[in-house]
Amino acid sequence: MKTIKLNGQSRTNLGKKDSKELRKQDLVPCVLYGNKVENQNFVLVVKELKELVYTPFSYIVEISIDGKIKTCILKDIQFHPVTDEILHIDFLTVNENKPVAIDVPVKITGHSEGVKQGGKLQVLNRKIKISALLSDLPDEIPVDITNLQLGKSICVGDLSLDKVSVLTPKSNIICSVKITRAAMGAAAAAEEQNK
Repeated sequence: MKTIKLNGQSRTNLGKKDSKELRKQDLVPCVLYGNKVENQNFVLVVKELKELVYTPFSYIVEISIDGKIKTCILKDIQFHPVTDEILHIDFLTVNENKPVAIDVPVKITGHSEGVKQGGKLQVLNRKIKISALLSDLPDEIPVDITNLQLGKSICVGDLSLDKVSVLTPKSNIICSVKITRAAMGAAAAAEEQNK
């Protein structure tokens, strides 16, 4: 999995007023916790977060706080309900010897038979939650839809992944090919010709 490096500065003033003041300076209040590490409060520059926050991909994050590098993953982001400004970010520290639970994007590959027959592809789950060691985490999970027929779907349980435990329920549908009116019309016309 790809890694992003960020530079943070620790902070000691933790009140609402102080957080508001930091946001005015284009800084985002953050907290780092987990893995038997003491909670650490720090700030990051808003501009540096664009690649991490506004992307479909998941990353391992290396944050340098006062010269010490911490390996973690993005756990939670709070946005302002009106302006979409980033209000706060939670990071979870990870250990390379312990499995990490993280959402990984799905990459659809191939051209579905059902779509060629006039159906419409619907992608219902763009990310799947998996658990694996840091070294085994994939950047994305490929889903081949070449043999996907009209009215059929691919579920999480249909995937076979090496060295990875899937945490998303097996019954969750990743994608399906919906039968459209055009496909029904084509099927009816084909039936008429075969008579």
